[in-house]
Amino acid sequence: MGHACDRQIELAEQAASYSLCQNPHSTRDGGESRLQIAIGREVRACRKRHGMTLAELADAASVWLGMMSKIENGHISPSLATLQALARALAVPLSSLLRQFEQERSAVFVKAGTGVEVGRRGTRAGHQYRLLGYVGSNAGGISVEPYLITLTKDTDTFPLFQHAGMELLYMLEGEVGYRHGASSYRLTPGDSLFFDADAPHGPDELIKLPISFLSIISYGVGGGED
Repeated sequence: MGHACDRQIELAEQAASYSLCQNPHSTRDGGESRLQIAIGREVRACRKRHGMTLAELADAASVWLGMMSKIENGHISPSLATLQALARALAVPLSSLLRQFEQERSAVFVKAGTGVEVGRRGTRAGHQYRLLGYVGSNAGGISVEPYLITLTKDTDTFPLFQHAGMELLYMLEGEVGYRHGASSYRLTPGDSLFFDADAPHGPDELIKLPISFLSIISYGVGGGED
């Protein structure tokens, strides 16, 4: 009990230190605000793809550094002349800086029991993977894969998964001992485990079968599967 309490305090302190300031209940303003936010995100993404610093892009486009920062953060709407200068400095068509505003945002709806069964490294150990949807790399270069994983009497323990990115587990059914690095966690329905997936991880004790949990993996462009 004391260990769990200490962990909750540690988690709260980490959240505070990381300044988790995104408001999930916020709404966006009108079209002009959405446009400048979209332009800012695309300029930042393109700049990073080119390996340029904010100061280097500001200098190349002859834009004041403070204004450059406001453009990337979506705080101001750049003039057409400024957009042209940025496009030239980034060696891209001006229209590409408007891409995020114009493109449609997708959503994936999966009816109960209809996710796609896929084979991954753990399939050989009897792990059943059902992919619940997939949205490819976004402007930030992040891909996310959500899985429903089921372990049965035919499943072997396998605490040696290792891949790029971060992973979140959320227990739905059963009970499992799940190892991450040198630590092992006893997970029951409602428990979650969030970790750096580059360390060896996986179930090392099947306590109560059947076991099912959500596994949500996020990784940057070039990250791989188990």
